[in-house]
Amino acid sequence: MNFAHTDPALKAVVDRWTTGADRKTMNGLLDRLGRDAAGRLSELADIADRNPPVLQQFDKAGDRVDRISYHPAYLELCRAAYNEYGLSAMSHRKGLHGWGSVPPPLAKYLASYVFVQAEFGLACPVSMTDAAARTLRMFGDPAVFSPWIDALTSTDPEHAKTGAMFMTEIQAGTDIACTETRAERDGDGWVLTGKKWFASNPDADVIITLARFPGGQDGSTRGVGMFMVPKTLDSGERNNLTIDRLKDKLGTRSMPSGEVTLDRAHALQVGELERGFRQMAEMVNTSRLSNAMRSSALMRRAVREAVEHSKSRVVFGKRLFDQPLMRATLLPLALDVEASLALVAYSAQCLQAADGGDDQARARIRVLTPIAKHFVCKRARVVTGEAMEVRGGNGYIEEWVDPRLVRDAHLGSIWEGSSNVIALDVLRCLRKFDSHRTVAGAMTDILSAVGPDCEAGAGVLLRRWEELVDEGDRLIAGTDDAAQAASARYSDELARTVMATLLFDLADHGIREGRGYRSLLVANSYLAGLAGKVPSAALGKLDVITDGGDVELDDARDVVAEFLSVAGGHR
Repeated sequence: MNFAHTDPALKAVVDRWTTGADRKTMNGLLDRLGRDAAGRLSELADIADRNPPVLQQFDKAGDRVDRISYHPAYLELCRAAYNEYGLSAMSHRKGLHGWGSVPPPLAKYLASYVFVQAEFGLACPVSMTDAAARTLRMFGDPAVFSPWIDALTSTDPEHAKTGAMFMTEIQAGTDIACTETRAERDGDGWVLTGKKWFASNPDADVIITLARFPGGQDGSTRGVGMFMVPKTLDSGERNNLTIDRLKDKLGTRSMPSGEVTLDRAHALQVGELERGFRQMAEMVNTSRLSNAMRSSALMRRAVREAVEHSKSRVVFGKRLFDQPLMRATLLPLALDVEASLALVAYSAQCLQAADGGDDQARARIRVLTPIAKHFVCKRARVVTGEAMEVRGGNGYIEEWVDPRLVRDAHLGSIWEGSSNVIALDVLRCLRKFDSHRTVAGAMTDILSAVGPDCEAGAGVLLRRWEELVDEGDRLIAGTDDAAQAASARYSDELARTVMATLLFDLADHGIREGRGYRSLLVANSYLAGLAGKVPSAALGKLDVITDGGDVELDDARDVVAEFLSVAGGHR
């Protein structure tokens, strides 16, 4: 088994967004990681999930140590993620995996997507380490933070450090304006006092956090500054922070989350005090895209497990995979996986362009990230649950991976802002930036450029984008209560339509490159699914959708023809 080789959606994305030497390097990395994830890393993840970390607060002499003990399986996963594959360093370091320069963002997201199919929990500290380095680079004084950035992005286990961001307080999870942690001047630095209620990777070497500063506006995010808190001081002594307890969580059992008290903990200021929340939002936004990527990976693993089981299970003299109702069950799950990965990949390309100074890409990524986080993470809960059910009673047994996938899937829509918070952020983007028009413009450009084989589906989507722009205009023109109540539904409609558009972009690219019509089959099938239709033509080619291969052009066209016929023809 190789998670990369058995994923036709991954191949389509790599073919679309890479060329030449980059494609060869990317495929080499994914081949190696895909084989490792399907074997060694999955086995380690199962063991780590059954053996969660343990907090030792005191040593035998009664001295406070706050030491977290990890199972060797988790430590081996850490070595693979941070050192062997350099997942937290790929956005920062040159020369990794054969790239002469810093690898493109797509490489990090796709490599992480494959890794997460084996282990989800560790991806949180990996992402935060990456994001902490990015934040310090963007906003911190290079003279102060360069050594820290170097350590956060190192693949040398003797030198590397991990990062975390501590935002949540009992009264200030969603509403950062209620942050109570206080910052006080201490010579050239700061000391912080307060309690962080939900802190993942609580023994991180580098902590990015928020605190109120003297003279700052109370009850406002403008009164909250950003600080970096090191676990260990220059003297070698532990900083003044304690881990009060570890959380007993539903999922991500391999990775610790805890409650942390800062008691005049020494800290360094990051950026401008009055812009602390805005700076943290930049860190959170990139983490939200990682959330969507991780949820997409969970869906992929779950669907792969369901497909493999249904092909080996015989019921009433026939393979489960060949049963019409099972095909109808599996089809939308497989399509959701492919569409989600397309959105993550396109967003990664936008992020690269935005970091390169493209203002239009920056405007797109600002709203693509929350809509991806809102839809993909929530959908993962449904997909993993359905896939678990395919295995029947065995799917509920901890010896199989399905329960772990279901548990972990529920965290994606909570991490970095629950779904309602994210939907309100989308609404904020609409009001402040007319983001619905920005995205619609970009998607319309894509659809207008497709070739004749994709025109039928593209025409449906072009009309849908016109409708969504009008709906968005009405949404922000109405009352605030009505807009908030409708924001989640509208966010999901944006996400689905973006994903459908990107699937046609993949299809058009595949056709132009002479790679066949499988991606067109997928795009047309997903479009039919948006209208609530289950096209029989797609059910007949389910093995191509789940496992790869190719179909004739007529097979791909039959799906959309069937859909348009049911929907009332070409309109």
